Amino acid sequence: MISLSFFPLRHCEKRLQIPRDTIFFTPSLIRSLSLLIRSCFCFVCVADKKIKIGINGFGRIGRLVARVILQRNDVELVAVNDPFITTEYMTYMFKYDSVHGQWKHNELKVKDEKTLLFGEKPVTVFGIRNPEDIPWGEAGADFVVESTGVFTDKDKAAAHLKGGAKKVVISAPSKDAPMFVVGVNEHEYKSDLNIVSNASCTTNCLAPLAKVINDRFGIVEGLMTTVHSITATQKTVDGPSMKDWRGGRAASFNIIPSSTGAAKAVGKVLPQLNGKLTGMSFRVPTVDVSVVDLTVRLEKAATYDEIKKAIKEESEGKLKGILGYTEDDVVSTDFVGDNRSSIFDAKAGIALSDNFVKLVSWYDNEWGYSTRVVDLIIHMSKA
Repeated sequence: MISLSFFPLRHCEKRLQIPRDTIFFTPSLIRSLSLLIRSCFCFVCVADKKIKIGINGFGRIGRLVARVILQRNDVELVAVNDPFITTEYMTYMFKYDSVHGQWKHNELKVKDEKTLLFGEKPVTVFGIRNPEDIPWGEAGADFVVESTGVFTDKDKAAAHLKGGAKKVVISAPSKDAPMFVVGVNEHEYKSDLNIVSNASCTTNCLAPLAKVINDRFGIVEGLMTTVHSITATQKTVDGPSMKDWRGGRAASFNIIPSSTGAAKAVGKVLPQLNGKLTGMSFRVPTVDVSVVDLTVRLEKAATYDEIKKAIKEESEGKLKGILGYTEDDVVSTDFVGDNRSSIFDAKAGIALSDNFVKLVSWYDNEWGYSTRVVDLIIHMSKA
């Protein structure tokens, strides 16, 4: 006789209907046990399987997405493509970062011109310009992070599918790919969507805050300003910029007014706010961390203390890890490396009346956003 009271039947018992009391061996029981063990083993294998990811474009976001992946146990970096840098230079750029510091988690070295080693973990390196020629399938990449900033529409990003990728996440706003913001509308993702956008870093900061305010008090209309750190597209000294004359001025010497579609994009992830928000940007001489100023008229009157309370509750509840809350006397560098999308600064906001308020929220526009890229991939893999 054998007792099955110890056996993990929770995933299989409905299928096999084996009693949990002491039972006798019979040929049919042995066959059932064999099926049961195989079923449970397969369940464990599926549950433990890491999500395999490739990255196209090893710039600021590409490298930080790689750092996020390599510090997690549920995802695996299998390949990187960048036609503009050698494997040796790729190693240098990944290892040393002026903002986020030196990579210290495991030794990084070049095995050969097509392979990097992170500890003992090999990562395949490609240097291919045309996305459809990148053999993602051979490298085992199911998901590809499109972080070049070039292939941001569906047709261009779809080229990765020809190379064997199953899903593509664009790390930028897209004019036609569905946009998802984790914590706001990722639950609307359907498994038949193969190409999606993670929106922008600013939309990822603004949308959770706007969602809380709209859900609790209603937003009649609003204006957003993001005070945004320097990005790679700006100039170190004055230079030509035919589409944006002000954008061609020296980034480290100027506060530069600029356009942004981040506020309007909130209407795509929160349709109830479509047409109610717009905004602009000021590019400022800091290298990382930005801050959103959201000024709104409310449908339902609320004191500033009531608004703070609502945001704090959400930051400790459904939006924990996405939306933060602080009453400390913080400045921008205090948020370098913060993996939350949006951290509400309770002391920085003000109210003119119970229907007109200015709300302030910080975000690490590099690290927080890169973390959400990986979070979105994990969510998609479970759909």
